[in-house]
Amino acid sequence: MDLPFISLQQFQDFLLCLARIMALVAAIPAFTGSQIAGRLKIGLAVTTTLLLFPALVPYTPKTPLSLTWFAVLLVNEVLIGVLVGLIAQMVFAAVSFGGTVIGYQMGFAAANIFDPQTTQQLSLMSQFANILALMLFLALDMHHFFFRAIVESFALLPPGPLDFSQDAIDNLMRQASHMFVLGVKFSAPVLALLLLANLVLGVLARVFPQLNVFMLSFPLNIGIAFLVIGLTLPATFAILRREFDTMGENILTMLHLLR
Repeated sequence: MDLPFISLQQFQDFLLCLARIMALVAAIPAFTGSQIAGRLKIGLAVTTTLLLFPALVPYTPKTPLSLTWFAVLLVNEVLIGVLVGLIAQMVFAAVSFGGTVIGYQMGFAAANIFDPQTTQQLSLMSQFANILALMLFLALDMHHFFFRAIVESFALLPPGPLDFSQDAIDNLMRQASHMFVLGVKFSAPVLALLLLANLVLGVLARVFPQLNVFMLSFPLNIGIAFLVIGLTLPATFAILRREFDTMGENILTMLHLLR
């Protein structure tokens, strides 16, 4: 039995779809980092492309492309995936920032560990906060949104020139500034209690000069920090859930602005 002939147009469309889907799959927070093998990411992207390609064909270019224009479109498809990944990672960057601030205030400044997700040295509390955020991300099935966003992204933004206008840049800057605000929200309860504890210890040091405040502050700060983190976990999860829900809207908004 003869195999069906694949035209150059179909192969060109498949490569364009594969470029965007591969970038979007690599942008999923659960799949970023070196702990996930590159062959697994490529295999997942190719399988997803094969399954979704019939639904994506109406959004692909209808005419053959020159080699130069085809290369430009490939770069554009990868840029879309990078932008989506950047927006998705902003929430985790805010969590990491808040965890780092908490860790330094607790006295864990020297307790750094290797993070396989970012291939960097992170503070102990930053890694702890990242794992909590990632578990909530998976528990809410937010990784499924990225697979739904693949088809929606082709419907909103078919392969073609991207409009990096002022609106798209302003939107990205607003989301980046919100990342620092979110990091402060995560660390604010712990910082407030630790500041109050240090104030009390300072008063005790003046009243009882023989008291070794320096040695007393380490277990006290660690205990207070963990107690506050445990008591504020429901509020933290509520904030994260709201941010994950908003993340999908931010991604779709960015795709609209790139049209």
